[in-house]
Amino acid sequence: MDRDLLTGQLRSFLREDIGNGDLSSEALFTSDEQGRAHLVARESFVAAGAESVAAQVFLLQNANIQCTDAVTDGTVVSPGDVVLSVSGPVVDLLKAERVALNLMQRLSGIATFTASFVEKTKLYPVRITDTRKTTPGLRMLEKYAVRVGGGYNHRFNLSDGVLIKDNHIAACGSLTRAVQILRENVPHTIKIEVETDTLDQVQECLACDADIIMLDNMDLETMKRAVALIDGKALVEASGGVNLESVAGIAATGVDIISIGALTHSAPSCDIGMDWQLSV
Repeated sequence: MDRDLLTGQLRSFLREDIGNGDLSSEALFTSDEQGRAHLVARESFVAAGAESVAAQVFLLQNANIQCTDAVTDGTVVSPGDVVLSVSGPVVDLLKAERVALNLMQRLSGIATFTASFVEKTKLYPVRITDTRKTTPGLRMLEKYAVRVGGGYNHRFNLSDGVLIKDNHIAACGSLTRAVQILRENVPHTIKIEVETDTLDQVQECLACDADIIMLDNMDLETMKRAVALIDGKALVEASGGVNLESVAGIAATGVDIISIGALTHSAPSCDIGMDWQLSV
């Protein structure tokens, strides 16, 4: 992750949550009162963001907070496991609590969900990747969590690669024309990927030497025929409505990549609590 970008984002998240001050904590405690707490798993999950994100939230709130016992990203934790311990001024621990928990719960949820898809396809030489269907402002963090869960990243943004989608084709007039125009205007180092939903479009992609062919929302039988038709002449990506029940069948068709928007837009957050300790 870009550390400078992350720091700026975390500062803005704290400003959003604290506003003009924590009315509850600041009225209850003086600035020099000290405390200690554990962030504790309430369920089993793949941990993501304990040291790289949650601890940084506490440190940005107050650089004198001590963060210890952070679990390594990718560790599978069980209910009751401590994922991070924090100690320092009570007021600042309480101010940072919700932002730190929200982010680690979200990232661990994505990592855990991604790991489920990776496990379902472990018998096949296929990559599970995310998409750009991320929460605005959280893309870097969410895509990081996908990698923690064993997945891979697709384009981070529109400047990362060429992907000709249905609306590009519709606006351009034809798939072939879109590929031709792009070949004339993008560097030779950039691969061209085309989204298809019929075998005729797959044939057209092969005729104009597309580098990557996406099979969008195809049923398994059509997908198998498309993979056979492509026969190694291009990388093959499957996408569209992929879930835990369907992903193994898709992998078995022989595709190289399976991109799944649900990894980031539908992953449930994990349950993590902050348990206060009686003594510092």
